[in-house]
Amino acid sequence: MENSALSSSSSSPSLAPKPLLPSIFRNERGLRAGWRLAIYTGGAAALWMAVMILLRSVLPPPRGVISPWILLIGESVSFAVAFGMAIVMANFEGRPVGAFGLPLQGAFGKLFWLGCLVGLGEVSLLMALIAAFGGYSFGRVLLSGSGLFNMAVAWAFFFVAVGLLEEFLFRGYTQFTLADGIGFWPAAIALSASFGLVHLKNPNEGWIGAASVVAIGLVFCFALKRTGNLWFCVGMHAAFDYGETFLYSVPDSGVVFDGHLSSAVLQQGPVWLTGGAVGPEGSIFSFLTMGLVALAIHFLFPAKPHATTQSAVAHGTQ
Repeated sequence: MENSALSSSSSSPSLAPKPLLPSIFRNERGLRAGWRLAIYTGGAAALWMAVMILLRSVLPPPRGVISPWILLIGESVSFAVAFGMAIVMANFEGRPVGAFGLPLQGAFGKLFWLGCLVGLGEVSLLMALIAAFGGYSFGRVLLSGSGLFNMAVAWAFFFVAVGLLEEFLFRGYTQFTLADGIGFWPAAIALSASFGLVHLKNPNEGWIGAASVVAIGLVFCFALKRTGNLWFCVGMHAAFDYGETFLYSVPDSGVVFDGHLSSAVLQQGPVWLTGGAVGPEGSIFSFLTMGLVALAIHFLFPAKPHATTQSAVAHGTQ
């Protein structure tokens, strides 16, 4: 009888008190995605402000025309902060930092250079379409010799830094973590919309240009889903911006930089054709070229329903 009572007691549910509101902070995978994302964004923002204050106290403010080499410092520091905070989170969460989209294995390898090729192809096709309808003129070459070499290299490094920063900010740790909470494509839509809203802060940017940014964000997410990492996206992003700013010398998301290759102008014409002050991203043809890029990604990187790579799993691609 006593043994039966003990057996019954041992098989009954534990009466130990449960933690208060555990489901708000944790699930079966650990700390919830929303809290991890809040820690990451808050930590990255605080670290970035501290670094910027330090840099301003050490470096004199730039005057006159700002060199792309100077711009490169800001982009590189911002990327270092974003990636550095991801390293902190990777250690906290017990996972490799490469799971967040930029694995060191394959860095600046085949996927990156293929992305560069696709990005240059896209911007070249876009400019050719605008020119075919009388909306673009290349003008005359403004640079030569060492000046040409300096600007060509400086803009290349700068836009690689831009690609690294923007892709990792919107499709790196944030995409990985938000996808863990709400799913890959809901996260992709939310972050691509944020990507477009951020670009609205650029001078001369408009709603059509921002819509184009949202669309290309979704194309980048599609590439992330198919390739399993961000190296293709970084290359494509960098090459497209390089083509706009330096090679074809037109506004990039409403921003006109000095130090471009030619005296090119977007002819006065319908904004739907040229994109106006926004630049080619505001042209209706940009949606056509993005559709072609998405199609190219579909054929270049066929879906792998049974893929089991760590990166694919990490980004919710299965």
